[in-house]
Amino acid sequence: MQDKVAVITGASSGIGRATALIFAKNGAKVAAVARNEKELNSLRDEAKQTGGSIKPYLCDLREITQVDRLVTEIADNFGHIDVLVNAAGIIGNGSIENTSLDNWDKMMDINVRSVFYLMQKCVPHLEKVQGNIVNVSSVTGTRAFPNVLAYCVSKAAIDQLTRCSALELAPKGVRVNAVNPGVVVTNLHKRGGMAEADYENFLLNAKNTHPLGRAGEAGEIADLIFFLASDKASWITGATYEIDGGRAQTCAR
Repeated sequence: MQDKVAVITGASSGIGRATALIFAKNGAKVAAVARNEKELNSLRDEAKQTGGSIKPYLCDLREITQVDRLVTEIADNFGHIDVLVNAAGIIGNGSIENTSLDNWDKMMDINVRSVFYLMQKCVPHLEKVQGNIVNVSSVTGTRAFPNVLAYCVSKAAIDQLTRCSALELAPKGVRVNAVNPGVVVTNLHKRGGMAEADYENFLLNAKNTHPLGRAGEAGEIADLIFFLASDKASWITGATYEIDGGRAQTCAR
């Protein structure tokens, strides 16, 4: 990964942040994308301590003009783009009966539409270097869970977006893969409205819902993302990798 340019969204926290750090630690030049300037600057400073190079980019991925500007700036600043990691995303509760159209649209805008558009804008740069894309999906993309309807649908869409684009881009030498985590210790659920006490119980319950007996760590997901983006995964494309402590193998309980 030495001197390769990696664009990583959702880099201010959770899986995105852990991914940015492991890429920087291994010699990549990281364009870290998020909306939280304070956390992006903190990420940049943390990477410097191990000699890593991270450049923060503020962007609301729902805004097309901002995405256009983002890709142009990164390409101009670094000269090329080798890897795109789509780690930005949100979660929210809601069933088929009570999910509002506004909440549905917001979920699809952030979790699917922004990923599609950023991929589309980066492809011309990736094909010049035969680069690759790694999307962050979820166990909810392959299995059904109640009361997170829009989130489940958005992640199923990411899985299919990954597979379809992998076929289309294979002749250009561009690989596209996804990771499907189970419950991971991040701020995702709390930002989605889950109270602190409920979140603690949620993590405790992960001991029962995940056969390996615990929730995952962001760094574990980042390790898999890094592998899929590296030359060691050069013959892997269109894959959606479960990294969920065995949760996708279980029945409802």
